[in-house]
Amino acid sequence: MIKSMTGYGIASFDSGSTKYTVEIKSLNSKFLELALRIPRSFSEKEFQLRNECNKQIERGKVSLSINVEQADSIVKAAGIDTALLKNYYNQLKAVSTELGEPGGNLLQLALGLPEVVKYDEDTVSEEEWKIVEKTFHQALAAFQQFRTDEGNVLEQDVKYRIGVILKNLELVEVEEPKRIPLIRERLNQFLTEAIGRESIDQNRFEQELIYYIDKLDITEEKVRLKSHCDYFVETLKNADANGKKLGFISQEIGREINTLGSKANDANIQKLVVGMKEELEKIKEQLLNVL
Repeated sequence: MIKSMTGYGIASFDSGSTKYTVEIKSLNSKFLELALRIPRSFSEKEFQLRNECNKQIERGKVSLSINVEQADSIVKAAGIDTALLKNYYNQLKAVSTELGEPGGNLLQLALGLPEVVKYDEDTVSEEEWKIVEKTFHQALAAFQQFRTDEGNVLEQDVKYRIGVILKNLELVEVEEPKRIPLIRERLNQFLTEAIGRESIDQNRFEQELIYYIDKLDITEEKVRLKSHCDYFVETLKNADANGKKLGFISQEIGREINTLGSKANDANIQKLVVGMKEELEKIKEQLLNVL
């Protein structure tokens, strides 16, 4: 089975006084690109969160956010640096006087300057962290389930397209026996128009025809294409199926389809090959989003 790199999971816990919300989102990426948005009080837990994401998420452009909402919206300040406040205020007053501007809101302006008001930023308690950690794992479980559900949709789509390629290959088998008489007829007509029928050495013509037909033989390409498609479907069923491995197999499928088209020398087979290429391109696009 396969998983999508696109995922979404969210979980919340409300203790009455505080609500904790953990949200995880991801898009496709070749590697794990992890962006964390967490309160400063949880900064010491960042390494633990990153380590868990590395193990569980593997790949993708991932955004993890933890939001803490207090029931009491009033944020208490630990204190005011009065010396710094006075220094800011005196400087603002001097500049205001020098410029001849009114200074009615200087105190309010000074209070908003850096480091004047210091907020209480205690580190998170173990009890609070256990709540957040549990909520994080719930969000992660929802995120993984989303990836699995999306992966099932992707799997059905690529299996359908592999089926179309194999169906076209069966139609190639039907068209292939018609090629030899047509090739013989075209070559014979060309030589007749070029040098005249009486000048054709039939033994030499048959030898050259066999050599030419052997060069256009597509038996090996058909066998390998069928084998690669079967291996692709088999890999989809494996527990360790991944997008990179499926991508490599799709490249091999593409090589056989291209060779089949270059050796076909038949308009009907060429049409079938074009159909195979279209389906393979859609498969490759889908695989870009497979974990």
